[in-house]
Order: sequence, then structure tokens, then C-alpha cells
Amino acid sequence: MLSAVIRKGPGKKQKTPLKISTHRIRTPIGHLVGFAEKEGICGLFFFDEDQILSNDLHEKFDGEVEIIKGEDKNLQNLEIQLDEYFQHKRKHFDLPLALKGTLFQQEIWSLLLQIPYGTVISYKKLSDLWGDPKAIRAVAAANGANPVSILVPCHRVIGADGSMTGYAGGIWRKQWLLDHEKDQLRLNL
Repeated sequence: MLSAVIRKGPGKKQKTPLKISTHRIRTPIGHLVGFAEKEGICGLFFFDEDQILSNDLHEKFDGEVEIIKGEDKNLQNLEIQLDEYFQHKRKHFDLPLALKGTLFQQEIWSLLLQIPYGTVISYKKLSDLWGDPKAIRAVAAANGANPVSILVPCHRVIGADGSMTGYAGGIWRKQWLLDHEKDQLRLNL
């Protein structure tokens, strides 16, 4: 089971740089870049070769960031578990998370962690689960602000009409991940 450490929300710039380690991970759907601080994984983003990663770090982590050189146990475990996920050997991740966001975002991300592997729900259903059926747009925005792709399964949220709406890694990756999970469920029948 994933555990999460709550961080202060956006708007309050940190006074000292956040010390993070980073590691690029090759997957069947492109490179992912993992970030970890001492408490756990704090970011996992798709990275296309034409992007310059450092441009986004200050925005993603809401302040100054200092990259630490060397090996990180959490990032090593992340790579192993992602490899197992992509090989149909893992349905659940067991990694510490250090997610930074508002209380509302944290609540939505916690709900995302409860969506069973291989299933989807709508943004409307997610807002219903949160307790306000009219908060669909806010819930969708919090879903889109998820800093940890795949581990916090925001890809399992779709439009009420079944459409593949919004995914930072690209709609084609969202569809690939959903198909991948459905294939795993068929293999286990």
C-alpha cells in the first residue's frame, strides 16, 4: 500500500531548496522521470526527448530545487516496481510517497488510490465520492495536478460519456495504460 506525506500547498514558496534525487526510467510508453526526497517519491512525470526538464522543476515543486547526486533507494525501488507493472507482475505499488499539494488535492489523490486496478470511474463519480457532485471541474483540476503518474492512478478517470479526456502524458498513454491493466485482468482469469 502506498503511504503519503502531506506537504504544504502551492502559494508558499519554500525558504530552503528542496533536496531531491532524480532518475530516468525507460518504459514501453516512453521515458518517465522519478523524483524522490528523503520521505519518498515526490514526482513521476513522462519525459519526451524534446523537453527540457529543469524548466519545469521550480513550478512542479513550488520553489527552489537542489538535485542531489547519487543513488536513492526509493528511486531504485520505483524502477523495479514499474518494470514489474509493465511486465504484468504487479498491480499495486508499495512505495512511500511525499506528495505536495493543497488539502483538497491530497483528498482527491487519496480517492484516486482507491480506484481498483483495471477499472475506470468518471470525473463526476470522483466528485460524488469526494462529497460534492457539482465540484467536477475542481476535482478534474486536482486529478490533473497529480505529481505521481501511474502510482496515483489518475489515468483511471475518464469522461462521463466514456471519453478519454485529459492526461498530462498524452491521451494515447492513458489509453495504453488502461488497455494494459485490462489485459492483465484477462490473463488472470
